[in-house]
Amino acid sequence: MHRRTLLLSAVLGIVSSPAAVLKTSGARAAEGASATGDDAVPFSFDMLSEAMEARAAEPYQAPNADLPKILADLTFDQHRAIRYRPERALWKGEAPFELQAFHMGWLFKETVNLHVVEGGAARPLVFSADDFEYRPPLEADRFKDISMPGVAGFRLHHPLNDPAIMDELVTFLGASYFRALGRGNLYGLSARGIAVDTATAKGEEFPRFTDFYIERPGERDKDVTLYAALDGPSVTGAYAFRIMPGEDTQMEVTTRLYMRREVERLGIAPMTSMFFFGENNNRAFDDYRTEVHDSDGLKIVRADGEEIWRSLNNPSVLANSFFAEENPEAFGLFQRDRNFEDYQDGGAAYHRRPSLLVEPLGEWGKGFVHLIEIPTDLEINDNIVAYWVPEGEITRGQALEFSYRLTWGAIRERSDATARVLGVRTGIGGVSGLEEDKVDKAVRKFVVDFKGDILRKFSGEPGISASISVSGGKIEHSTVSSVQDDTWRLAVDVRPDSGDPVEISAFLTSEDRRLSETWMYQWRRGDGSPS
Repeated sequence: MHRRTLLLSAVLGIVSSPAAVLKTSGARAAEGASATGDDAVPFSFDMLSEAMEARAAEPYQAPNADLPKILADLTFDQHRAIRYRPERALWKGEAPFELQAFHMGWLFKETVNLHVVEGGAARPLVFSADDFEYRPPLEADRFKDISMPGVAGFRLHHPLNDPAIMDELVTFLGASYFRALGRGNLYGLSARGIAVDTATAKGEEFPRFTDFYIERPGERDKDVTLYAALDGPSVTGAYAFRIMPGEDTQMEVTTRLYMRREVERLGIAPMTSMFFFGENNNRAFDDYRTEVHDSDGLKIVRADGEEIWRSLNNPSVLANSFFAEENPEAFGLFQRDRNFEDYQDGGAAYHRRPSLLVEPLGEWGKGFVHLIEIPTDLEINDNIVAYWVPEGEITRGQALEFSYRLTWGAIRERSDATARVLGVRTGIGGVSGLEEDKVDKAVRKFVVDFKGDILRKFSGEPGISASISVSGGKIEHSTVSSVQDDTWRLAVDVRPDSGDPVEISAFLTSEDRRLSETWMYQWRRGDGSPS
């Protein structure tokens, strides 16, 4: 390694030197010191990448989780009672971005190190008990002299919704998880740095961001850049994030990965969300609300421009879906229902949860989007996972690089050229109003509403039909009809062939012209039915 990279490697604990020695008594004091002082080391993204490549050649060392007992024993309620003091936020009053740290304890027992980058040098940040407020049920005096070996993560604030208020913008907390907000959003789904062997017999691995390097923002900066080091038993990595807040907050991400050993399934740009119930399966839950989810569909934009909408489900068994693609334009988990009336939940405000879109920068080649739906009976569980899997084996010593853009927010989708899936409902198939003993309960009805300006000229007129494909079952009956001037409804009855999953896809057409995105769904007997 070059000498400059060797210095950074020492800070990362790759060579014989220990992990970063934090020298001052408070985060603000450390930040205010000279960037070329004794505790500063040369830094660049390329240097970080070289250091993480070197780390991949070394045996994996599990992080030290030996916290002081007072921290290790914190419960959920006690940990959430600890609050970073806003007046001690880094860069407060100096830049349009501020940094606050998360306290260690409860689930967060592994140290994360933070560094400020300025003038081509990185210097560690140090936090003390003085930076935090310990509220009841905690006894604040017990934490006065506590040793702070590091932090659990951090969040950045920015005047996202009001020029006079520093709103929370992005959070990095736990393993490689992070999440962000667009204007008017509340936190919902999360992204991750990497997914390793998710939903495989080997069992999932959770690499973690160990060190963050945040470039000090200037007084007039409209974006902020940070870097992260990733470490795990199978992979190391160097990440660069350029974060641009706005109505839709965007991140430009570069991921450089170095494989310690082969993995069965490597997930790029992973995201994790929650789908408890919606219009398609709400009969299975005795709940006053009509929908409960952070995301209601997986969106894929193919290389040829075709758009796919895969409605999400809370299945009866773990479900995997694989969408083979080559150089896709985009994919992501969306929250399309944006009205309070869709949910009737004044507390969780699911209508304000952000969508998340991944747009590859450059060609990603062949691979597939992997969607995982996990059964859950609680809305607190994230049970939806989606990511990109590159084609080919992932082997020891391999180096990979991916760049992509993440967009967080109530992302608007044009409907003038493509009608969108407005809602999906399911129920017993056949004609309504029949006596129970005359109902064929093996047949399931799927009702899909498509909405878009492109459909207005067809309102009340014939000329729209549906192209429907079913695998694992057969179509008993289908109709297409206008329900509003810009909304058409597809109703299709499907009989399954066996107990295997039934895959359904459909789109609206007129004289060989595609009018809508392609709707897709996976259904098993028992999914969405009353218990």
